[in-house]
Formats: sequence, C-alpha cells, structure tokens
Amino acid sequence: MADTTNRLAGLAYIRVDGQTYMLAADLTYRVSKVTRDTLTGQDTVHGYAEKPLAGRIAGTFRDAGSLTVANFNAMTNVTVTVELANGKTVVGRNMWTVESQEVKTAEATFEVAFEGLDVEES
Repeated sequence: MADTTNRLAGLAYIRVDGQTYMLAADLTYRVSKVTRDTLTGQDTVHGYAEKPLAGRIAGTFRDAGSLTVANFNAMTNVTVTVELANGKTVVGRNMWTVESQEVKTAEATFEVAFEGLDVEES
C-alpha cells in the first residue's frame, strides 16, 4: 500500500445524511463563525463591525442517472460529512441547501451549497 503521509489534497468524499454522492469538483467549506468589516472615518480607522456567519459546505456534484436533482432543493436539517485527502473530516449539522440547482448537461454536473449554524473540522 502506498504511503500517504504527505498527501495534502486531491481526493474528497461527501455524504448527506449517510448517502454518498459523486463529487465532481470544487469542494469548499467554511468553518468561520463571524465576518468582520473595517470601519473607517474621514480621519482614521475607527475599528470593525462583526456579524455572525453561517457555516458552509459546497461542491459540484455529478448528475447520476439514478439521482433526482430536485431532492437537493428540498434538503433541510441534514448532516453533511466530508472526508479529505489530508485525513481531515468536516461535518455540518442541521444544514439546508441555498441557491437553486441547475444541471450543466455537457458534463452532467450541478452545484450544491449547504449552510447552517455548525460546521466543524477534525
């Protein structure tokens, strides 16, 4: 078996409520809890504003023949689990889909973005 000690990127797997889906590309995740904007005046930098930020897991999925794309639009309160090439696991709980899903037929792909209150990496 090949030594994967130095592998950092490449392979990724995604499951939604235990169901594995074909991940074509562009897997991203956000574990940040806040977003900050710098507040400036005419005289100097005054500080920053901070707002809560939803966790996010998103990617480009492959439209398999047995898949019903419309089911993604109906997903709310799901657990999304991601396994990465570097050995890291990312889990989002109580997530919902945002944006609508549109299939690109040339490659049979569509984008899905999940957002929720809790995305953690381990």
